[in-house]
Amino acid sequence: MDHLINHPGIITLFTITILIMLVLDLGVLNKKGHAISNREALIWSVVWISLAMGFSGIIYHYMGAEKFMQFQGAYWIEKALSVDNLFVFILVFGFFNVAKEAQHKVLFWGIIGALVFRAIFIFAGVWVLNYTYLPEMELFGQMVKINYLLTIFGIILIVAGFKSAFSHQEDDGSQDFNNSPGAKLVQRFFKVSKNFDGDKFFTVQNGIKMATPLLVVVAIIEFTDLLFAVDSIPAIFAIAPDDPFILYTSNIFAILGLRSLYFLLANFMYMFSRLNYGLAFILAFIGVKMLIAPFYHVPTSVSLTVVGSVLILSVIASLLFPKKD
Repeated sequence: MDHLINHPGIITLFTITILIMLVLDLGVLNKKGHAISNREALIWSVVWISLAMGFSGIIYHYMGAEKFMQFQGAYWIEKALSVDNLFVFILVFGFFNVAKEAQHKVLFWGIIGALVFRAIFIFAGVWVLNYTYLPEMELFGQMVKINYLLTIFGIILIVAGFKSAFSHQEDDGSQDFNNSPGAKLVQRFFKVSKNFDGDKFFTVQNGIKMATPLLVVVAIIEFTDLLFAVDSIPAIFAIAPDDPFILYTSNIFAILGLRSLYFLLANFMYMFSRLNYGLAFILAFIGVKMLIAPFYHVPTSVSLTVVGSVLILSVIASLLFPKKD
């Protein structure tokens, strides 16, 4: 991050933008819970994507084309993998019968938690990577310096890609989320009411303060994001393993646009019915890229082209060959 010392204004601009948008989101525009319409979700999706693209333009101006492509690559990879995460959110909301008016608040606090955990994962990950390089060795006639942590990440992504190719969201429809780690954590510390109290996380019944099922849902969303981070964080490390600023800012812009994307996705799931095959290819591609990195560097422009092309083809395939269910 030495290059940022000369551009502290970029960090300041990023921080101010995120804080203003978060205050507007929950403190002003969504102070009262309400069902998010397709029009509102579309507008906010455009706003968040526009902010991300505008910020990437600033990175291009001050930090160069390579950092710009790294931001774009990490952003779209996180965005694509997050769509798979949203399918689980739909199942969780359906299982607990969460009112549409309360869903935005749940997603907001769930994503706030994601911002904190992603920061820990990314900055700690970059620090650890500096200490996991093996001594330079000769392998296949080349002198290479292998990072065993990135090699492990690569294997994890290839396995995750294989699992994604054969996964089916509908198989999770019968899952009992009351037995998930997030739900058990809340149940361990609080007595949980069987009934909702609007969009409140706590309520008082017969003089006893109790957690509402809405708090349970937030905890499940948080744990779900932690599980998905096992795939997404290693994936973006393949793009810019030594630059936590690029990784974190691209990750945050992608995550903060998830709430609006969720409300669009809930009504247009058919447009992503074949996405799991595209995600499988992307994960496997990035995993292979990590494994061959000591021998051959795949240019960031190539990675960005592959990710973008696969996502577009996945959506086209979903529209041409929609699943019957």
